[in-house]
This record gives sequence, structure tokens and C-alpha cells, in this order.
Amino acid sequence: MIRIGCFHAHYSNIEYIDKALSSFNVELVHFVDPGLDRIKQDADFSEELIQDKIKAALDWISRCHVDAILITCTFFTSNLPESLPYGIPVIKIDDPLFHKMCQLDRPTTLVFTNPDTVEGTMRQLTAYADKAGKEISVNPVLLENTFPLLMQGKKNDYIDTVARGLTHMLEENPRQLVFTAQLSMVPAAQRASKDQDFFIGNHLDSLSSYLKEVLNLTPVNASRNTR
Repeated sequence: MIRIGCFHAHYSNIEYIDKALSSFNVELVHFVDPGLDRIKQDADFSEELIQDKIKAALDWISRCHVDAILITCTFFTSNLPESLPYGIPVIKIDDPLFHKMCQLDRPTTLVFTNPDTVEGTMRQLTAYADKAGKEISVNPVLLENTFPLLMQGKKNDYIDTVARGLTHMLEENPRQLVFTAQLSMVPAAQRASKDQDFFIGNHLDSLSSYLKEVLNLTPVNASRNTR
């Protein structure tokens, strides 16, 4: 059985990953650290501090007998150190999303709720597209004053507010291709997509198939049939 260490910035992400990978023969070990989001406005908060903290967490996770690491927070992935010497796959939650966006190859709006992830995510998206040999046109849009709701534990209010923002965006320009940029936005994206009968890309759309390919995951039923 493959064991994946999942590194989250918020507890709400756990259920999304559990659900997305429930059909595979995997063990998920969850690690949650909301501290960086809570101190990122401090005067002494720096890129070096961010990277040191993330690196220390990944060092610890890599020692916990995992076969791969999945980082589900875009703030973490956008500040990930360039070199990670673990000898196991370190997968960023953005990778399946970027892969899908490059495949569609159409002008796209990428919607954020966390302002601290915009610059880093766009930088990583550009690098991913360049490596894939794709020229993409992506416009980042921030739904302001929404992310604090999630950090305050107001999950339902957060989902409602983000869903309304996405719905308004689609009503204003129904021809645009829209993706959400954070895992926490998945329920809102699914709701708005259903209400408007319109595709809104999100992190869970292709996560399971992407990880199945990258980690050679086997379905639960297939594992049972081999016993």
C-alpha cells in the first residue's frame, strides 16, 4: 500500500483529499500547520522564514515512513524551496490543475481568495507552461475579503461567499473559462458550476487521475481481487 503524507495549512482540506483518493489503495497521513497563515502579516515575517518553516515540516514528514508527499496549500507550494533531497515524489496540489489548463490551451481566468498566493502561483504556472512548451493566457482575479472567513472557522460563510462571487463572474462573462486556484474553493466551484450549468475547473477534477499515474496507484477493488 502506498502511504502519502499530506501537508495542509487548514484542517478543511483533509476531507477533500480523503474523498478524492478514497477509491485507491492508499494510506493518507495528514499533517496540518496553520501557523504561517496566522503570522504572515508580522513585521519580521520573511521569505527566508517561510522557506525554513516549510522545509522543516517537509523534513519531518519525509521521516515518517511515507512513500510520497502531497502539499495541498498553494501558499506552501508558492514558497517551496527549489531543492528537496528526500528521494520520494513531492507533489504540489497545483500540478494537476496546471496540467489541465495547459491541455485546454484557452484564455483563462484563475480565481483566488488568498491574496498571498497569487504572485507565487502565477509564477509557478508560467514556469510549468514553459516547461511543457505551452503559451497560455491566464488572468488572475482575487475575490477580496473572503479568505479570512475560512481562517476564522466560518467555512459555510466562506463557501457561500465564494460561490456567489464565481456565479457573478460567470453571469458577467459566460464565455470565459474559469478555474479556481485553491483547494479550499472546491465546494464553491462545484456549487456555482452546477447552478450555472457551466464548467469551473478546480483542484479535484484531475487530482485522482494525476496521482494514479504519477504514483502508480491501484484501485481498492483491484487490490482485493489480487488476494
